[in-house]
Amino acid sequence: MGVAPAPFVDQRQVRRNFARAAATYDEVAVLQREVGSRMLERLDYVRIEPQRILDLGCGTGASLTALHERYPAATVIGADLSEAMLRAGKTQRSRLRWLLPFLRGNRPPLLAAEAAALPFTARAFGLLWTNLMLHWVADPLPALREMHRVLAVDGLLMFSTFGPDTLQELRASFSDGQPHTQRFIDMHDYGDMLVECGFSDPVMDAEMLTITYASFDDLLADLRRSGSGCAMHGRRRGLTGRTAWAAARAAYEGLARDGRLPATVEVVYGHAWKGEPRKTADGRAIVRFEPRQRSR
Repeated sequence: MGVAPAPFVDQRQVRRNFARAAATYDEVAVLQREVGSRMLERLDYVRIEPQRILDLGCGTGASLTALHERYPAATVIGADLSEAMLRAGKTQRSRLRWLLPFLRGNRPPLLAAEAAALPFTARAFGLLWTNLMLHWVADPLPALREMHRVLAVDGLLMFSTFGPDTLQELRASFSDGQPHTQRFIDMHDYGDMLVECGFSDPVMDAEMLTITYASFDDLLADLRRSGSGCAMHGRRRGLTGRTAWAAARAAYEGLARDGRLPATVEVVYGHAWKGEPRKTADGRAIVRFEPRQRSR
């Protein structure tokens, strides 16, 4: 069974990165919206009519309207670690209401919350949706346990995250031994974690996407403006020297094809259900007896 990695993610830096990016996030979050769209397509194959939906790691709320349109009878709630991102989303949605009248009656509650300590009662949601959030938490296992706790029995968890091959070109371009990208976990380890947390019938798959940039600086600017800079504890705290930057730039530019620089993204998709509990809170097995029908 896969083991959750040590909490090497600096949550304070994650907050800082997204606070700085809140004003520019929607301008550059093309990948995030594309992955969210592909997740929505996957709901076409799932029979579910949730009464309450949680979008965990909702950011500025790009998926909230789409989830509301798909499940108009459901209450949709957004939660995110970054209050700055939530405020930016509220501002954006307020502007859109003047242009799109159907949004005026749709004001989903938004609240700041950590994935490993959700402020909701047990079994509160029929669908828990989280798009490209799990690689920002210090340890996915407690977050997945919380998701299991707040899901109703027969509720569905649907998520996406990045796999280990994401930004492999950027990592390989630096030779200073410091992390320059986030830590990304293998798809199979996520599957093991889902089982460990009590989810049933987990389904995992992945796809490779390639984004191209005109320059090395454009790639770095895109990461910065989307809040996707490295937030690992082991990252270099001071400025990277000119020599290291020049070497990384030269190494990356050596990968150019037709004047464009590639950036690989491994997108991991997963979904799993919450079944009836098999154990009590203190670890005792639950045995269910069905009464035998008496013959007449």
